[in-house]
Amino acid sequence: MLTICILIYLGLIFSSPIMSLAEKLKDVDWKDKFAAMWGYIKAYARKAGRMAVKPLLQFFYVVTEGETTTVEKAIIYACIAYVVLPFSLLPRAAYRLLGIMDEAAAVLFVYSKIKDKITPAIENKVESILDAWFGAEYSIVS
Repeated sequence: MLTICILIYLGLIFSSPIMSLAEKLKDVDWKDKFAAMWGYIKAYARKAGRMAVKPLLQFFYVVTEGETTTVEKAIIYACIAYVVLPFSLLPRAAYRLLGIMDEAAAVLFVYSKIKDKITPAIENKVESILDAWFGAEYSIVS
């Protein structure tokens, strides 16, 4: 898992050909990888809150329910792993705001790449999960 994240990160930084990176990741079992990531997302949600976990859930469902390329799956996986797992290039504990901003930059980058794949069905599923974890965001008062 860490190897995939490092390959993607280095590929993006050093502009290595994306197609050769995709070829290396072609045989990865993405369903297994994302199923294993669910527990990390849930644990992160408890600490970070509704707004911080929403894009990660959107990414998760784009991969598991949408049509995505190998490269998109890889960058989504790397982004979720970078945000929810304890390793980071700029750890939040040491760099405070800068550590949060580098994770936000990763989320924004991935969101800009896949925002057109977030369907209303995915959005509804994400909201339902968020409601289950955090309670309904709004309630109708009569």
